This record gives sequence, structure tokens and C-alpha cells, in this order.
Amino acid sequence: MSEKEVSNEQQQHHQSDELADALDDLFNGVSTMIKSELQGTNNLLELLEKMNLRVAEEYSSYGDVASGLRVFVEQLKRKSGSFEEYTQQIDAIDQQVTEFEAVISMLDKYVSMLEKKVQSAYQIPPA
Repeated sequence: MSEKEVSNEQQQHHQSDELADALDDLFNGVSTMIKSELQGTNNLLELLEKMNLRVAEEYSSYGDVASGLRVFVEQLKRKSGSFEEYTQQIDAIDQQVTEFEAVISMLDKYVSMLEKKVQSAYQIPPA
């Protein structure tokens, strides 16, 4: 081989080494970038999972409160149901009192009229 051929071969070998190094750098850079992107996505997913767990804990306590309120409302309904009987009795008594007041008013007028008749019969001057 002549020197020229050896020199060309060395240049080609040198160029292919540079190309191989450049491609290796490119692949390493792309690999690093993809790993970083995947790690970032993984970190976001972990954060989302932690947030979901926190929200689930918060809503779990709301569920306990709602359950307690439901029991309380059911107790109030039962109590108000027992008061319904008393409410009806009170309404009946109120109606009877109203009727009794009307009778008393009529008796008062009648007694007043009798008093006037007695006074006129005995000629007693009104007091």
C-alpha cells in the first residue's frame, strides 16, 4: 500500500471514529433526556398519588360526619313523631278552650241580662 492509501484509510478511520463518537454522544444525550422526562413524569405521578390519598383521607372524615348527621336526623324524626301526638292533643285542647270561651261569653251576657232584670224587679239602684 502506498502512503496515500494509508493516509486515506487513516482519514476515513478518523472520520468514522468522529462520527461514531458524535453518534454515541447523540444517543447518550437522547437517552439522558428520555430518562429525565420519565423521571419527571414518575415524580408527577407520585405527587398525584399522594394528593389522591390526602383527599381520600379528607373525604373519609366527611363521610364519618355525614353518617353521624344521618343518625342524628333519624333520632330527631323519631322524637318529632312522638311530639306529633302531643301536638294533636294541644290543638284539641285549644279548640275546646275557644269553644269554652264562647260559652262563657254567652253566660256572661245572660248573667248580665238577669242582673238587670233582678235590679229592675227590686228597684235596686245600680252600683
